[in-house]
This record gives sequence, C-alpha cells and structure tokens, in this order.
Amino acid sequence: MSAGAIPHPPACWVDAISMRVVPHEAALRGAARNPVILLGETHDDAAVHRWQLHVAAGLLALGEPMVMGFEMFPRRVQPVLDQWVGGQLSAEAFLERADWSAVWGFPAELYWPLFHFCRQMRVPMRALNCERPLVTKVGKLGWEAIDDAEREGITPARPASDGYRRYLHAICGRSAPSGGPASPDAPEFDRFVRAQQTWDRAFACRIADTLKDLPGHRVIGIIGRGHLEHGYGTPFQLEDLGVRSSILLPTREAMFLPRSPDAIADLIFRIDDR
Repeated sequence: MSAGAIPHPPACWVDAISMRVVPHEAALRGAARNPVILLGETHDDAAVHRWQLHVAAGLLALGEPMVMGFEMFPRRVQPVLDQWVGGQLSAEAFLERADWSAVWGFPAELYWPLFHFCRQMRVPMRALNCERPLVTKVGKLGWEAIDDAEREGITPARPASDGYRRYLHAICGRSAPSGGPASPDAPEFDRFVRAQQTWDRAFACRIADTLKDLPGHRVIGIIGRGHLEHGYGTPFQLEDLGVRSSILLPTREAMFLPRSPDAIADLIFRIDDR
C-alpha cells in the first residue's frame, strides 16, 4: 500500500479532502450544498454514464428542482433540447436536429439513459458548449481578436493558474509527438491553454446563465473530467463568476491516493463493473 493511501470499497464515496469514506446520502447532501454539481466523465465509458444517471436520480430525489447541462451540445441547439424534454420529438428527430453526428463524436447510445431521464422526469436540459471555430480562433489569435458578435455570450476567461498549466502540459505531453512545448510556461503552449479555457469558460457562463434563468434550480453539469479535475477548469471559471460548485468523479481504483496538493475532486465514487 502506498503511503497516505486509503482503501476505497466498491459502491462507496471518498471525500478527497478529508480522506474519509462517506455514506451515499451524506455524500449527495453534502454536494448539494452548492448550487452546481459537476459530474465528470470519460466520454466513451458506458459505466461512467450509468454512474452519472444514478447520481442525478439521487440528487433529484432530494426534492429541489434540477436542470442538467451537457457539454455535448452547443448553444444553437437549445430549442431542440427543449423540444425533446417536452416530448415533441422522436429519438431519431432529436439526434438529427441536434446535429449529433457533427457536434459530438461519440455514440449516442452512451448518453440515451441521461437523455431519457431528463425527458421522463421533465428535467430541463441545457446546452453548455460553444462552436468549435470559436475555440480554434481564440487559441490562435487570443480573445481580444474576437468580435462581440462572435463571442456567443461568453466572457473572457480568468487566466489559467500555474497548476492548470502544469496539468494541461502533462496531458499534452502524453499525446503530442516529440518536439512539443518544452514547459508549461513556454509561449508556444499558450495557444493550447487559451483553447482549453474557451471551453471551460463557455461551460461556466452557460451554467451561470442557467442559474439566473431558472432560479431555485440545482444545475448538474455533464462534462468531461479534464475540464473539472483539481478544480482547475470550469470550477475555476465558475468561481470567477461567483458560483460555487461541487466536483464529483468516478474511479475504478481500489485505493485512493492523492496525487496532487490540489484535491482532484470533492467526492470520488468507486465503480465496480467487473
């Protein structure tokens, strides 16, 4: 056993800050103290999407109205999400009008349980994303080069922390060919950071707008975990907008070991899908 590690039993939560196993009800009630709960995902992992569904159902049972925001959809398809939840579209029409094959490269089957949950329980769905050309342009030219009409209601991102730059550089180093940015502080790395932060800020702005549009609702964010881990991405931008959030992540690891001074999440759930 690694020093500082604790056992993480299946079907249990660990508080990543206190390093204690937390009962399910206490975990959900604790997370729900904040108006936003972010459920991080690995996009192609069906078990993670089932976990998101189970957590969302538990949060809805706490009794407060809820809205679910999805990274998968850009803002322009919001009317389609409204029609789906309202029962006005077939499954086939929903995917076609939402332009699923173009906006998201993962099988819809992974997400259907979440989409049907929203429809059956009349949980509003919100599109959190922006258009990819905006991300590309910000990465290349910087936010100052973007006209107001192109900004899609997004405000400038709070500058990335040193921790986030190191985190992104580590990810980039695992996937990039040799000859990539030499360090997290290299000027040529700024383009990647700006692009990533455009997504982070877009999700945060959409969530903050949803809280204003639907007062009294709890927002559940269905977002890739790379935008959430250690609070560096979307949570950091939400904080800049004055919005508190809870970060919940799944794991399959039998031991929990902090790997950074900044806790990876508030709560970690152990999936056992053997």
